[in-house]
Amino acid sequence: MATSVRRPSDENLRIVQVWLVTRLLFAIMAVAIALGGGRRLESVIGGWDVGHFLRIAAEGYADPQEMAFFPGWPLILRGFSALGLQPALAGAGIALVCSLLAAFALKRIAGLWGAIAWLLAPTAVFTAVAYTEAPFCAAAFWAWERATERRWGQAALLAALACTLRVSGLFLIGALVILALTQAGRRGDGPVGSRLAWLMLPAAVLIAYITYLYGLTGSWTAWFSAQEAGWNRAFHWPWEAVAHQWSALWRPTPEHPEWVWIFRAEMISWIIGVLVTVIALARKRVAEASWVGVQVLAFSLSYWLMSVNRAVLLWFPLWRLIGEFVESRPRTRAWIILGWTVAVLAVALQCLWAWLFFTGRWSS
Repeated sequence: MATSVRRPSDENLRIVQVWLVTRLLFAIMAVAIALGGGRRLESVIGGWDVGHFLRIAAEGYADPQEMAFFPGWPLILRGFSALGLQPALAGAGIALVCSLLAAFALKRIAGLWGAIAWLLAPTAVFTAVAYTEAPFCAAAFWAWERATERRWGQAALLAALACTLRVSGLFLIGALVILALTQAGRRGDGPVGSRLAWLMLPAAVLIAYITYLYGLTGSWTAWFSAQEAGWNRAFHWPWEAVAHQWSALWRPTPEHPEWVWIFRAEMISWIIGVLVTVIALARKRVAEASWVGVQVLAFSLSYWLMSVNRAVLLWFPLWRLIGEFVESRPRTRAWIILGWTVAVLAVALQCLWAWLFFTGRWSS
């Protein structure tokens, strides 16, 4: 029996279809919640960190705690305001476009099914509002794809862009360094030193931001101080963080019964990160293991495990493993039914998470 061959155009179309359906569901939910609650749409999609970005865009770092947020995204939002656009809505529009760009990059890294799995991620709502997840993933995933294709100049420019958005750019540089050192040479490749030299560009972006904060505060640790003051991210040993998280799993809050489930999801996401790191190492994907492993370690050095659910969106090695698993399965009726069942459940879960965000409940 002849097997069908998927063409790149067919795969791109399928990615666009999944992206459109899931993002349309988010839009319908946001509009319905706004109309049902008599709220403005920008207030529905502008909760949590969006408020911090908007204040930085309008006032700069007037609040020292907001130095925890990198300046790239607030500068973009300020540009929207200067053009007379509503920044929360315009930022959501850019995030939607960036989520599609990130999915296309993932198709090259993780295959079709890896990209689709990422679009169906439980916390995908953060790629549909004015958060940094979507633009960072678009820049970081394409930086990685370009680096694996030995286009190190392009990779460095994209990594530099990612470094303007969030501290995760530091981990991206580290993983790219390991990739540069371990990348098998081929005829025509330049020396390893030239690959590493390119990575001075994104590193310079981070140094510039730290220097800027020093100019404002007189402290070289202003970013760490902001994290500690605003989000209780003072240093703790990993076993302390895990112990604090474990105790929180069994203390429901009557006013917010959803909180305990979010804490449980954080623990599950952290365990997934550990497993992905181990599997990547077992498959000799050292650079990919470092990308996830360093983030897992960083989350383990706070009071508890915080924001891991959103960080899962950044872990392209996870989506690569999922893509490879799905691709290796036989196309039997049972597997197809199971696949559709998982997809429906995934959409239901991400809609639940979107509801938590849009209604102002804690959403990690």
